[in-house]
Amino acid sequence: MPLQRFDVIRGRSDAALRAVLDAAHEALVEAFKVPASERYQCVTQHAPGELVVGDSGLGYQRTDKLVLLSVVTRMRTTTEKVAFYRALVRNLQARCGIAPDDVVVSVVENNHADWSFGRGRAQYLTHEVRHVDSD
Repeated sequence: MPLQRFDVIRGRSDAALRAVLDAAHEALVEAFKVPASERYQCVTQHAPGELVVGDSGLGYQRTDKLVLLSVVTRMRTTTEKVAFYRALVRNLQARCGIAPDDVVVSVVENNHADWSFGRGRAQYLTHEVRHVDSD
């Protein structure tokens, strides 16, 4: 059950934001093989001066279409992560016109004890929520 948190510069329409969310979710389903129904996404919009993302010396050209994405998920293989990065950039460029230079991703890993879906319960641990690829 990955959680995707997006930071973007304010100014996109609701439809444009939805396209970004859809493109990212589809990349996640493809690369991490999670059920399509496991969709948890949050967007924070910032004024242009409130979101500063460097290029780490790589020469990337950032624009106001920047998408800074943090993904919280259980442990994933390097192959899965790289597949996600590639699918994400492909989807965002094809569907949203977002250049690969404008996509920055950080994956933060945790385990089943780190999730509660409500009611103060740890549903992965109690097996109320089952995962096809659960540990």
